[in-house]
Amino acid sequence: MIFSEPVTLAIDAIAVGLISAQEYIPLVTKKDFIMMQDVPKTAKNFVELAKQRSYDYTIFLRVAKPVVVSSIITNSTLTTLDLRRNHIGDTEALVLAEALKTNSTLTALALRANDIGPNGAQALAETLKTNSTLTTLDLGYNHIGENGAQALAEALKTNSTLTTLDLSFNHLGDYGDYGAQALVEALKTNSTLTTLDLSYNQIGKNGVQALAEVLKLNSTLTTLALVVDTLTLGHQPHKPNGAQALAKTLKTNSTLTTLSCGSNQIGDYGAQALAETLKTNSALTTLDLWYNSIGENGAQALAEALKTNLTLTALDLNSNQIEPNGAQALAEALKTNSTLTTLDLSDNQI
Repeated sequence: MIFSEPVTLAIDAIAVGLISAQEYIPLVTKKDFIMMQDVPKTAKNFVELAKQRSYDYTIFLRVAKPVVVSSIITNSTLTTLDLRRNHIGDTEALVLAEALKTNSTLTALALRANDIGPNGAQALAETLKTNSTLTTLDLGYNHIGENGAQALAEALKTNSTLTTLDLSFNHLGDYGDYGAQALVEALKTNSTLTTLDLSYNQIGKNGVQALAEVLKLNSTLTTLALVVDTLTLGHQPHKPNGAQALAKTLKTNSTLTTLSCGSNQIGDYGAQALAETLKTNSALTTLDLWYNSIGENGAQALAEALKTNLTLTALDLNSNQIEPNGAQALAEALKTNSTLTTLDLSDNQI
């Protein structure tokens, strides 16, 4: 017997107990319902149904997944749940979001690389407005887009428990600006988020500059990742760019301890701007500047900063364009610097 796609999906759902036949009655025609009268209503009869209708067993997994996910998250002792790379999608994200509204034990949830789009992100955002236990949420490698980012931003304005949010690889609007700016607005009032990863979203100059401005006010964010975001629009010293905007902010910000800006092509001018900041900044302990087209001038400027900086413990300069003169300047700085414990100069030209 051949059914239409909506009816087929409903039969699958009934077969694993996701919905009852009675719940489905208003949604189908009388003819469809008559065709469904003999459909098993429990998961134990599914295999027989599959044989009768030549089902692929993956259909069972597809329909049963929301039930499994919901059952896991309603557990009263689980504190950490890792569901990375499980093809969850928006449907299961909606189930998760609903279950999280009553869950009071889960503190860390990883949903990385799960094909979650704006609808799933919006459902999770609604949950964050009332959930008071989740502290870590990883939504990296999804495609929540501008609308998903805006929904999460709204949630962050009232949520008071989330401390870590990973939104890397998520296409946050054109050049990432729209989604980033919405999140920036949330950071003006949010007082609990300490770690934010916006890497690989191609955030443009406007988004980064807005972020730099809010860091002048925000006093809780300690870790910020902006890997492969557009911190510079070329190596032009007289034109403002993201790296220079962040550098200016860090002169007064006293809470950010980790800044990851790898693969942003900030060049020597961006490195020089950050170096000037390091001479007075007393909070930053980790600075990641890998693959940024930093050459001799940038390395020498950073070396000068290291002679007086007393807080930086890790500096990553791998995969740049540092040559012997830049390496020598850094070596000289290390003779007097007493705080740096990790220096990465791999894949340069020293």
